[in-house]
Amino acid sequence: MKNFTVYLVDDDPGVINALSRLLRTRGYDVKPYSSPELFLEEHDLEVPGCAVVDVSMPTLDGFAVQRALTASAGSPRPVVFITGNGDIPTTVQAMRAGALDFLTKPLKDKDLFEVISRAEAKDAELRKRYSEAEFFHAKIKTLTPREHEVLLHVLNGRLNKQIAADLGVGEKTIKVHRARVMAKLGSRNLIELVRTADRYFSEYSDKGFSVTSSIGA
Repeated sequence: MKNFTVYLVDDDPGVINALSRLLRTRGYDVKPYSSPELFLEEHDLEVPGCAVVDVSMPTLDGFAVQRALTASAGSPRPVVFITGNGDIPTTVQAMRAGALDFLTKPLKDKDLFEVISRAEAKDAELRKRYSEAEFFHAKIKTLTPREHEVLLHVLNGRLNKQIAADLGVGEKTIKVHRARVMAKLGSRNLIELVRTADRYFSEYSDKGFSVTSSIGA
């Protein structure tokens, strides 16, 4: 059994049953939902997997489901849209919304397995990057309030002399604080510190990872 769950969200029982049987033949754990609301209530972002979602449903459409997933705390969930009407505008909208792919019913077995395989790789990549961001964020929280201040100034491109003037302390004191910041964050030099911080805090700011939100934590 694969350690990967495929969440099927479609209001058509025939589609749900057919796809569930097909995916289980390849060892996937399948969780079918005819109600998008119930799916959003029950699905667990901690579980590796992807969501295969029908675009057109009477209550919440596929795009609304994806927006709700994106707004959820935790690692993003790869989404594959399916539809009985594969018109170009809908396809474009789906891809712009961040869908991994857009498949037209009736789904071909080869296409479905190929996109689920890509979803596995994408999910693993996202979880690895998110875990790294969490690890770096935990390091940030070990900084003292003064070290937080120095880090913010460093990330804004301020020189030691400028930071010292802004904080009303000696330049040597700033050098000490900066050295401690780099040691706690595991950065070998200033360039590495800035690149690492910029990468994680810009990429994951919508998930609560930010330098400023950690101050005083």
